[in-house]
Amino acid sequence: MSAFRTGLLGKKLGMTQVFTEQGDRKAVTAIHAGPNVVIGKRTVEKDGYTAVRLGYGEKPLRLANKPEIGVFAKNNLAPQRFVRELRLAGADLDKYEVGKPVPLDAVFKPGTYVDVIGMSKGKGFQGVMKRHRMPGFRNTHGTHEFFRHGGSIGCRLTPGRVHKGKRMPGHMGAERKTLQNLTLLGVIPEDNVLLIAGSVPGGKNGYVVVKNAMKRTGVVKLRTGEVQEKSKNPMKASKASAASAKKK
Repeated sequence: MSAFRTGLLGKKLGMTQVFTEQGDRKAVTAIHAGPNVVIGKRTVEKDGYTAVRLGYGEKPLRLANKPEIGVFAKNNLAPQRFVRELRLAGADLDKYEVGKPVPLDAVFKPGTYVDVIGMSKGKGFQGVMKRHRMPGFRNTHGTHEFFRHGGSIGCRLTPGRVHKGKRMPGHMGAERKTLQNLTLLGVIPEDNVLLIAGSVPGGKNGYVVVKNAMKRTGVVKLRTGEVQEKSKNPMKASKASAASAKKK
């Protein structure tokens, strides 16, 4: 499989639920992924690699600096809030035209796997119990002001220093996170919305990058079968369970 994957930029709208054709309820994250405008291209002859520059979300002109205005004005485009490069194979570079939007359904198909990249929620400065899930000290008689401490950190004479990577208090969250092999349950081209099973990094209105999965390809295998008619008895889940209860 090629290491280059197509993808789009978007914004996390929030979470909701959908029902499949078999009646299964799925928790999904709605991502607004369009329109994505092609700002520029990277070629092997000029840049040494092939990639496409995408922009998402128009930004007011007063918020853009002069270098940004120059880049977008060269292609008769409005400044974009979220700009990223996506590496592509050289053969796929001709599919994108500078200044034109990228159709959502041309990149993603429902029932496939995707990878989502985003910034996790920032938690500020946190202690070891919340940041590293340490148990803390025992709350018994004789223990004073030491309940949520991390314990000793030194190594005595050898090596006489604190090891790198020691779990200690510090800034928590606000890190680049990638969730792989998520199921893309639905694509709504008219609204530029993707419905991805489960949660994705970040909070509402956070910017994300959605790519076709690197490790898993093909179609997602969902549960198949006929939808069972619900029983009129609220104590029974379905007619099948009611029938099995009668046999007992």
